[in-house]
Amino acid sequence: MAVFACAGCGAVLTAPLSQVALPVHTHQRYGHELLPALMEPGTYAVNPEHFGPPRRPWEEIRAEDAEARGVYAPVHALSHGPAGAVAVAPGDVRGTVLIPERCEGYCLGLDGGTGPNLACAQCGRDVATRIDDCTYWQVVWLDPRAVCRVDAVEGPARRVLSWEELPETPPVEPEGWWSAVWEAAVAVASAHVLAASDGRRVVVPAGLLADVFRPVLDALLPPGALGKTLGLAGPDLPAPVADISLVPRHPQTGEVWPHGPGTTVPLAADVWTYLAFNPGRQLVPVSGGLPDGVYRDDPPPLLPNRSFRASGGTFLHTLARLPEVRRPWLRAIYDHVRERPYGYPF
Repeated sequence: MAVFACAGCGAVLTAPLSQVALPVHTHQRYGHELLPALMEPGTYAVNPEHFGPPRRPWEEIRAEDAEARGVYAPVHALSHGPAGAVAVAPGDVRGTVLIPERCEGYCLGLDGGTGPNLACAQCGRDVATRIDDCTYWQVVWLDPRAVCRVDAVEGPARRVLSWEELPETPPVEPEGWWSAVWEAAVAVASAHVLAASDGRRVVVPAGLLADVFRPVLDALLPPGALGKTLGLAGPDLPAPVADISLVPRHPQTGEVWPHGPGTTVPLAADVWTYLAFNPGRQLVPVSGGLPDGVYRDDPPPLLPNRSFRASGGTFLHTLARLPEVRRPWLRAIYDHVRERPYGYPF
């Protein structure tokens, strides 16, 4: 366990926290309503990318400088703020006050566009940026230049889950919408699958896996009889036979399931677990009765009110940071989606 303290005066700024992997939906923007907290209570994650202002438009950045930052295709702008910002849940922040002149937002809250908007209540040092506007996951980003981590804090250590204990997130929300986490997770994994496809068709087995992955892969890759296959590999599953295997990424450690020969693509563990152990779940109504010996779920599974669409912005964010996007065929896909980020299949 650890807390984060003000680097200026030493005041404690957070509750005791345990480090976890950065959530897959960190860079997602979703809908026009208030979203929940990005981080679970009692956890923190470190963002390896640069965060916050100043931001420079792509036209002012040399390609080699962008590549040194791990960006291999044009983006709207790049942050030149510090790397290593620490994400915590807003409810885990202590001893801070808002900076009124930086409390700007789009419509329902703070978007952090003008830089740190939280100051240490004890010494007044700018220490963090709170984001809670619509379309954003609510989070406080601690400025790595203004805070320091204090380890060995008393408190129960968070137990690391085994691979057999991975959580799962259902694909459909109670309101009938597809889960925003699923839309982000599938977008990230789809970008990696495309890069591994070598520009060839990817065959996805029928079922829920096809419902969420086929729209992107079929829309962006050419049709053809010969292609690569996509499947699942991981704990408690048979040995994989697919060319490209989706494997779980541990939500706490960030470790990717160890896999043998073949191409692996990490997938958020809570999405992977549901896909792996609910392979035949039908998310569209079917006619006819149930076969003998088959019992209805009680309550029945929630059904989505539309077909699945992955998060276009998250897909582009991921693909721009894959070195493979420099290949002409994949760069053409990137440019096509960038021109139509909300067109089908996103």
